[in-house]
Amino acid sequence: MRTVEVDSLGEISKVGLGTWQFGSREWGYGERYATAEAQAIVRRALDLGVTLFDTAEVYGFGRGERILGKALGAERGTVTVATKVTPVAPVPALVRRAARGSAKRLGVDRIPLYQVHFPNPVVPDAVVMQGPKQLLADGLVGAVGVSNYSLRRWIAAEQALGSPVVSNQVHFSLGHLRPLWELVPWATDNRRLVLAYSPLEQGLLAGTYDENHRPRDLRATNPLFLPENLRLAEPLLRTLREVGAAHDAKPAQVALTWLMHHEPVVAIPGAHSVEQLESNVAAAEITLADDEYEAVTDAARAFRPEGGAAAYGKIVRGRIGL
Repeated sequence: MRTVEVDSLGEISKVGLGTWQFGSREWGYGERYATAEAQAIVRRALDLGVTLFDTAEVYGFGRGERILGKALGAERGTVTVATKVTPVAPVPALVRRAARGSAKRLGVDRIPLYQVHFPNPVVPDAVVMQGPKQLLADGLVGAVGVSNYSLRRWIAAEQALGSPVVSNQVHFSLGHLRPLWELVPWATDNRRLVLAYSPLEQGLLAGTYDENHRPRDLRATNPLFLPENLRLAEPLLRTLREVGAAHDAKPAQVALTWLMHHEPVVAIPGAHSVEQLESNVAAAEITLADDEYEAVTDAARAFRPEGGAAAYGKIVRGRIGL
């Protein structure tokens, strides 16, 4: 497993595991997934060298944290468990209560990475960061991160914290390149992490869907799966298949490898099965040649879904309560 070293966190696997679906019933996986498959996925991830496991207090209203903590078992203290606080009322006392609740559900005394789930639109980071700052001082959290932050607000959050905000978890994929222009260069220069969620665009970049075969779960509301956007994605998917053929790799693996090509980027895909997890982790063993990287980048730049970015952003913000 390839790793990246980050101050306050140590070595982090370049492929992590996102666990939004563990406790959230809207994915339609059923109770057996939470009680059996999720446990198997986490155990296999540990076997394969995954050291970053991401969750949030809002995932299943705490259920996701409980499922992850149980699955990690005695090894929960040997990996980087990352969770998030929902900053609706980000006063220090409430942030402390939220952190203690997350720690209890996860079964840890100290949360390795505690993230602010999204930028509060009305409360400045000078206020938002007071709670995490106290948690750091008290040792309840090991490091502080943010999520869905612009570069400007990431820097403001770090200034308010008075110490590194070590990571920014953002929507980043070949279908959503925006972090590539500012966040990735800044993270590279300042030894910070960019955690890429939705790195496979909820399966779009796996190349298994087309206008005649669309997902029927909650992804049906994602505008990227509209028939027109599935047609527009085909040149990008064709490039992923062509590059993948040279490495005996699937399109999804090439998409993940492209992300990991950038030094500070850690991909945190979810997994609905052990087999999908194994496929995701195997992407860390692939190295793209310069011309392959450029070909994939050019194809991604040419992919411009109709209404996709703005509409998808609204959906994501609605789900996290912004």
